[in-house]
Amino acid sequence: MKALLLLASLGATLVTLTPTVARGAEDGIAVTTFAGGCFWCMEEAFEKVDGVVEVVSGYMGGSEKNPNYQQVSAGRTGHAEVIQVTYRADQVTYEELLKVFWRNIDPTTPNRQFCDGGSQYRAEIFYHGSEQQALAQASLASVRKTKPFAAPVVTQVSAAAEFYPAEDYHQDYYKKNPTRYKFYKWNCGRAQRLEELWGKS
Repeated sequence: MKALLLLASLGATLVTLTPTVARGAEDGIAVTTFAGGCFWCMEEAFEKVDGVVEVVSGYMGGSEKNPNYQQVSAGRTGHAEVIQVTYRADQVTYEELLKVFWRNIDPTTPNRQFCDGGSQYRAEIFYHGSEQQALAQASLASVRKTKPFAAPVVTQVSAAAEFYPAEDYHQDYYKKNPTRYKFYKWNCGRAQRLEELWGKS
């Protein structure tokens, strides 16, 4: 649905960017990566968090080198739509970012988030290093024990792979195209389903 909406409304030219390598902790700066369905929506959620320096939409977890949006959205590469989050670890902890992640996904649906289906829309935590791995797995175990819904949690936890930034027109899409973005998000039922799962925040 999102691919059709985007291509029909924008008619944009797809551009493949050079992949980047995530930085480790440096001067209090750390990086992590989350997949939670539409990266437009995840970008909006995380850019509102105090301590987050930058959020970049992109692709991770597939086999194709330098994938573009057409390839990923068709489910041909194995990549997920992700956001790579750069944050100040002295202002916001990784555990706090994990809480934001859970509150913004439906952890009960494999290979689907809200109206978007396919492995490219799976929910997945991509950890950077052993500390993030341990905290992510502990967070997953905690959610499975305390979840306020009956369905099982199927969200994956995996090691971060090569990150490919999405095309420029995807970055900050919710700011650049607020009307189209709100129309997509509402019709996708994202906010409604999140409230159903987690309650009002």
